[in-house]
Amino acid sequence: MGKALLWVLRLLVGGLFIFSGLIKVNDPVGTAIKLEEYFDVFSNDIAGFFYYLKPFALYIGVFLVVVEVVLGVMLILGVRSKFTVWALGLMILFFTFLTFYSAYFNKVTDCGCFGDAIKLTPWESFYKDVILMIMIAGIFALRKFLPESSPSWAKRVVMVVGILSFVLSITAIRNLPFIDFRAYKVGVNIPENMQPSAPLQYSYVMKKDGQEVILDQYPTDKSYEFVEMNLKNPENLPKISDFAVWNNDGDYSEEMFVGNKLVVLVSNYSKMSDANLDEIDVLIQSLANSPIQVVLAAAASEEEINNLLTSRGWDILAVQADATVVKTMIRSNPGLMLLKDGTVLAKFHHNNTPEASEVLDYFIQ
Repeated sequence: MGKALLWVLRLLVGGLFIFSGLIKVNDPVGTAIKLEEYFDVFSNDIAGFFYYLKPFALYIGVFLVVVEVVLGVMLILGVRSKFTVWALGLMILFFTFLTFYSAYFNKVTDCGCFGDAIKLTPWESFYKDVILMIMIAGIFALRKFLPESSPSWAKRVVMVVGILSFVLSITAIRNLPFIDFRAYKVGVNIPENMQPSAPLQYSYVMKKDGQEVILDQYPTDKSYEFVEMNLKNPENLPKISDFAVWNNDGDYSEEMFVGNKLVVLVSNYSKMSDANLDEIDVLIQSLANSPIQVVLAAAASEEEINNLLTSRGWDILAVQADATVVKTMIRSNPGLMLLKDGTVLAKFHHNNTPEASEVLDYFIQ
């Protein structure tokens, strides 16, 4: 009975760590962004030294996601079992602290436990970690049944998985995530996703004669006292609620959804890579007389935007945008996005800057 229960717990815990790790291996930049949020919060609330970890967030993120996958595989295959259980226990203690802190103090509203694939509320993340901690405690209690040794092939599998996870992480960083789970993925029509997918329905908590009642319609009877209003179908909320671009001439959000656009996205001017700006220069020049409008959307000040336009010789429309929105749109700084009447046709990392003919092909397909 003990061995059977232990095997089930190993499969559940190991499988969940592998699943969680692989989702984040797909998007290590997203994991780094989430770590930076935690470091900002901890530097203000706990200790200032956390601020100095921000420049290393990407390296820490890659290490953590690879370790998640490797430990999950080690647990299932029984490689260095006792070390693995201790390592998983310490890791889940750390994650439980993060999720509790986020939930209790409402600091980071999404832990990023499953990247952008599965969104959990802070309390859901905390409860998930508590359940995991209980299962790991169960494994620890049954540790006498853990394998004392493992076959050489299992150790080779762990090594291959570790190397492959690391390579996939670096590939995702140098290109774009293999699978895009975000609201701005290819095929999405942005203005449509800025609207509710169905009419929103609300319930109203009212009080009358000291008793609280829940009504589907707001009462006309003035003897009712309003308490709160709750959304009944939150799944129908707009998938995109924060898109906006602007400049000194006003709001350009609607303009972005008209016609053919090549959008050059910059999420942080000071950290923008200049490795492939020459290729972007050539692309912009080649599209000067085409039916495609090139737009720079940057999370930067007017001065920084003007400096970029002048230094690169870009005679294009430039707008400002929120840094979080730009990071959500693309995991590249700078990055390129093709829009046709608000629909995302393609996205490119600056390492994969396309030629003008390739861009034109997307709009005539």
